[in-house]
Amino acid sequence: MRQVETVSLDDARRVIAAGEQKAREIGSPSNVAVVDTGGNLVTHIRMDDAWMGSIDISINKAFTARAFDTSTGDLAKNSQPGEQFYGIADSKHGRVMIFAGGLPLRGSTGNVVGGVGVSGGTGEQDQIVVEAAMAAF
Repeated sequence: MRQVETVSLDDARRVIAAGEQKAREIGSPSNVAVVDTGGNLVTHIRMDDAWMGSIDISINKAFTARAFDTSTGDLAKNSQPGEQFYGIADSKHGRVMIFAGGLPLRGSTGNVVGGVGVSGGTGEQDQIVVEAAMAAF
C-alpha cells in the first residue's frame, strides 16, 4: 500500500492563522484557503471586510498551486501569449488562477502535499500574505 502525505486540519489551521496575522499587519483583509494533496479544500477563512468575490479566487489559487505544483505567480508569467502555458487559465472549467497569491505546500520529503491561496488585496499584498502563510507550514 502506498501512503500519501497530505495537509492535516491542524496544519491548515496553522497556515491560515499565519496568513491572517500577516494580512492584519499589512491592512489587507483577505480570504485564505488551504487544500490537501488532492486539491480538496481543508479550510478557508474570510476576514472581516474581505471581498466576497475573493472567496472562490483564494480557494482556486490554492487548488492551482497544488494542481500544477507551482506558484500561481510563476504560472502567470508562463501563461502569457507566446509562452508555453498560454491558454491554461481556460482549463479545469475556469478554476486555474494565473495571478499572484497561490503557493504549493511541501511536506517533509519535499513532495507537494497541498496548497495555500490568498485573495483580497493587490497581487503584491496577496503574495506577501501567502508567503507568510506558507512559512508556517
